Amino acid sequence: MNPIFPRSADKILRASLVAVLLALAVGISFATWLFHPNRTEVGYAPKQPVAYSHKLHAGDLGMDCRYCHYTVEFAAVAAPPPTEICMNCHKQVGVNSAALAPVRESYAKGTPIPWVRVHRLPDFVYFNHSAHVNAGVSCVTCHGRVDQMIEVKQVEPLHMAWCLDCHRNPAPKIRPVELVTKMDWMPDRDPAEIGKEIIQAKGISPPTDCSGCHR
Repeated sequence: MNPIFPRSADKILRASLVAVLLALAVGISFATWLFHPNRTEVGYAPKQPVAYSHKLHAGDLGMDCRYCHYTVEFAAVAAPPPTEICMNCHKQVGVNSAALAPVRESYAKGTPIPWVRVHRLPDFVYFNHSAHVNAGVSCVTCHGRVDQMIEVKQVEPLHMAWCLDCHRNPAPKIRPVELVTKMDWMPDRDPAEIGKEIIQAKGISPPTDCSGCHR
């Protein structure tokens, strides 16, 4: 009785299976590379409802980050500023500016300005701004030189490996608390040595286990 399939069919089947597995491996690897947070989030700069320039306010005018983001020292979230904070100045400055019309409307109606969040972590990640700020982690560490940005964009990947790198070696990122919002700070000696002294004095020990950020 003649065989249904030629003798070469077994080799062809095996070779096809290997080719399919290799193609899947290459496809998964490419997708992982393509959609890695370094490529999908860094550079994100959404259009905001008001053309607010951080370069003008935080850079040229020297406004402290905490004036607008007033919760960073005592809360987990760095709250966007309520319109009342904007109007503290803009009742006298730019009162007829067309660009500030949404701010005046928000203030008159008592409705918040719909700012678009730039730095967003997954819901399963717990991050506490106050813990980092009070430890001496500068705004610039995670957000970059915002004082030079006309439009704020994300400059760091903010993925787990990036966070863990800092938690495992925090000294280079730690500075005196009174300097956390001074983005142009230039230390007069090795910043890692300064950080080590602060870590020892405060007993800072960033968690590296899962429960530190996943609660």
